[in-house]
Amino acid sequence: MVIYEKPKSLSDTVSHYCPGCSHGIVHRLVCEVLDELGIAGETIAVEPVGCAVTAHEYFNFDVDQAAHGRQPALATVIKRSLPDRIVFTYQGDGDLAAIGTAETVHSATRGENITIIFINNTIYGMTGGQMAPTSLPGQVTQTSPYGRDPKTQGNPIRVCEMLSTLDGPSYVARVSTDSVKHIKEAKAAIKRAFQNQIDGKGLSFVELLCTCPTNWGMSPVEAVKRLQDEMIPYYPLGVYKDIDRGSGNE
Repeated sequence: MVIYEKPKSLSDTVSHYCPGCSHGIVHRLVCEVLDELGIAGETIAVEPVGCAVTAHEYFNFDVDQAAHGRQPALATVIKRSLPDRIVFTYQGDGDLAAIGTAETVHSATRGENITIIFINNTIYGMTGGQMAPTSLPGQVTQTSPYGRDPKTQGNPIRVCEMLSTLDGPSYVARVSTDSVKHIKEAKAAIKRAFQNQIDGKGLSFVELLCTCPTNWGMSPVEAVKRLQDEMIPYYPLGVYKDIDRGSGNE
C-alpha cells in the first residue's frame, strides 16, 4: 500500500534550490492540492522573476511568465480570456511587494478570480540578498549592512494586513513552513484558496513565511529558528479575511 508519494503534477526535475530553502515545500503543497482537487489539467501558473523563475521545470501543467512583478496583471488576462481555467501566480516578496505592488493591490481591489501564492523570506534571493520590502527592522542585508533602519529605509510591508482592508479579496491568510503543524495549516490555506477560485468567489491570497539560509548566512536549522523567533512575531499567522467567516485575524 502506498502511503506517501510524489504528486503527479510535480515533475522529477532535480531541485536547483539551496539546501533548506522553503520553495520545495511550497511547490509540493501546491501540487498536492491541485492533484487532490483534480484540477492540474485545467491549471495555468504564472511564475516570477526570482529564485522560482524556473518553476515551470517542476510543474507538470501549463506555466507562463510575466515581467518582474506583473504576474497578477498577466493572470488577470489569462483568467478573463479563459474563465474555465484555474490561474495562480507564484511570487516572492521582492517581486510582489516591491516592483509588483500596484499589480497586487489593484488585482485584489478588483477581486479578480485568481489565486496568489506569496513567498515571504524577508530578502531578495536570486539577486544576492538585498533588502526587501519585508526585511525586518535591524535585518542585515547586502543593501542594509548596518541593519534596516525604519527611520531611513521605511518599515516592512505587512501585505496580508494591507490587502485585508480591501473589499475585493475573498480570502487572505498568512501561514508558515517552519514545522509539520504549520505546513499542514499551509496546505489547508492553499486548498481553500484554490477552492474559492473554483467557486468563483474572487481573489484569494496566501502568504507563506519561508527561509532563505544562503542569503541569511545561516544553516537550515538556524534559519528555521529565525523564522520562528523573529518572523512569526512580526508577521502573525492567521486568516486576515474570509468572506465566508467574516474578517479579522484568527
